[in-house]
Amino acid sequence: MSSDTRQIDLSIEGMTCASCVAHVESTLAAVEGVTSAAVQYAAGTAAVMVETTLEAEALVEALDGTPYSARAVEVPDLGAPSANGAPGTYDLAVVGGGSAGFAAAIKAVELGARVVMVNEGTIGGTCVNVGCVPSKTLIRAAEARHARSHHGFDGVARSEEPVDWDRIRAGKDDLVTALRTAKYEDVLGAYPEITLIEGRGVLDEEGRLHLSDGTPVHAERVIVATGSSPWAPAVAGLAEAGYLDSTALLELDELPGSLAVLGAGSVGVELAQAYARLGVRVTILARSRLLSNEDPDISAELAHHLRDEGIDVVTGVILESVERTETGRRIHYRAGDTDAVPLDADEILVASGRRPNTDGMGLETAGVEIGSSGEIVVDSELRTSNPRVFAAGDVTGGPMHVYVAAHAASLAAENALGGAKTLDLSVLPQVTFTSPAVASVGLTEQEAREAGMEPLVSKLPLEHVPRALAARDTRGFVKLVADAATRRIVGAHILAAEAGEMIMEPALAVRFGLTIEDLTSTLHPYLTLSEGIKLAALTFEKDVAMLSCCAV
Repeated sequence: MSSDTRQIDLSIEGMTCASCVAHVESTLAAVEGVTSAAVQYAAGTAAVMVETTLEAEALVEALDGTPYSARAVEVPDLGAPSANGAPGTYDLAVVGGGSAGFAAAIKAVELGARVVMVNEGTIGGTCVNVGCVPSKTLIRAAEARHARSHHGFDGVARSEEPVDWDRIRAGKDDLVTALRTAKYEDVLGAYPEITLIEGRGVLDEEGRLHLSDGTPVHAERVIVATGSSPWAPAVAGLAEAGYLDSTALLELDELPGSLAVLGAGSVGVELAQAYARLGVRVTILARSRLLSNEDPDISAELAHHLRDEGIDVVTGVILESVERTETGRRIHYRAGDTDAVPLDADEILVASGRRPNTDGMGLETAGVEIGSSGEIVVDSELRTSNPRVFAAGDVTGGPMHVYVAAHAASLAAENALGGAKTLDLSVLPQVTFTSPAVASVGLTEQEAREAGMEPLVSKLPLEHVPRALAARDTRGFVKLVADAATRRIVGAHILAAEAGEMIMEPALAVRFGLTIEDLTSTLHPYLTLSEGIKLAALTFEKDVAMLSCCAV
C-alpha cells in the first residue's frame, strides 16, 4: 500500500447471490479516487483501496439507488493470534473440533470467510477418536477371529485360538492416531484461514462468543458443533456399582470374562457381538427389542443369529437395580411378567444412547432454546432462537451419524454467511455393523400405511441370492416396500453380510422416485450381493426360486 492510498472497509447489504459481487465492485470502482474494490459475498464485506483524500461517505453514496447499501466499518488487522490464542476479527466462529466443526469451518473458508475454531479436548471429536473408527476396526478384528472357526467351507481347517488383546488394542489405537493426524491435524494445517484456539467457548447475552476465561472471540456468527456424549439411565445402584460406556469399553486393559450390555441400539449390538467373538460371555438386556427403530423382521432375525453365536438376548426388560459384588456386578431385572431375575457379570456396558454436549456454554443466557434432552433446538436452516447462533451435528439431537453431522454443519456455515439452505433428512440411509449387517432407508411397511399409502412388500431370503450361496452365508434377507399406486420404491430393509454396501441403490431409488420396473430393468452384475436388490424387486410379482441364473 503506497503512502497516498488507504483501505476503507465496508459492510454490504442486499447481495442475494454471488453475481451481485461484480455489480457492487464495478459501482465502487467507478467512484473517482478508487484504485480497486474487492467484495466478498459470503462475508458481506468490501475492501476498497482509495486515494487518501477520498472519504467513506462517497462510497456509501455511490450505492444509493442500487439494490445494495453500505456502511463503513473498522476492521482490526487480523495479524497473528496472541500467545494465549486470542483471535482478531472473524466472520465465523465454530465451537467444536469434530467432524461437524471441521465441515463448517472448511465450507466457510471455501466461501471466503475468516474462521476461528474453538475446541476443548482432543481434536477430531467422537468419530475418529472413540466412535466409528476404533469400534469398526475392533468389529473387523473380532469378525476375522470368528470366521476362522465358523466359515462354511468344507476342506478349509477351522480353529479357534485366543486373541492377543494388547496387540488388537494397539492396532486400533495406531489407526485412530493415523486418521486423526491425516484427517484433522494435517487438514487444519492446510487451511491458514482457520485459526484454532484450545479452550471452552461460552456465549454471552447477545450470543457473542468468549472463552471460559473471559477472552472475547470477535466473530459475526457462531456455529455450535460440540457433539454428544454417552448417557446412562437412572437405575438404582448403577453409578455406585460402576459401569463402562462405549469409550471406556474400548480402552480396557484386558478383556472381561463376562459382559452385560444395557441397551440394544446400534452401539450396543455392535459391541456385544464384537466382544462375544473375542471370547467374552455376553448378555444383551433390551428394553423393547433389538434395534427398535428398524423393521421388526430385522430385529427378530438378528436376535436369532446373535443367539446362535451364544449371546444371550433378553427383550422387554425392566431394570430394577444394580449392585457391586466381590467378583463384579449383579443386575436385577424383570422381563415381561416374570419376577426379578439376577444377572452376574464382570463388567456392564451402558449403551442406552447419547446426549448433546450443551452444559456450561451459556446457551440459556444467550436465549438459545434447549430441548427436553439438552439438545439445541434449530429450524430447517440450522438457526437457533438467537439470530447470531447456528448449531449442527449431534448437539441438535437429530440422527447421530457422522455423515449427517458433517452435511448439516456445511449447510449451517453457508446459512450463517448469508445463505438459506434447508437440511433434508427425508432419505437417510443407516447402517448397523453387526454380522449379518443391517441397513435401511425410507419407510417400513407400517410407516407407509401411516403415511396413507397402500404398500406393496417383497421379502427375498438371501438363500435366493447366488453370491450368498457361493459365500456359504445365506443369513438375512432383502425387503423392499413400494407404493401400490405409483409402484415407486419407498423403503428398503436389508439384513446381509454386507448390507451397508447394498443400501445406496435403494437410497437413490427412494430419493429419485424410481419404480419397481426401474430396478428390474437395470442390469446388475451376476454374483454380487447387489443383485439381491434386483431379485427382491422381481419378487414383487415372481417366484425367483423358479428362475434360472440371471433370468428375469
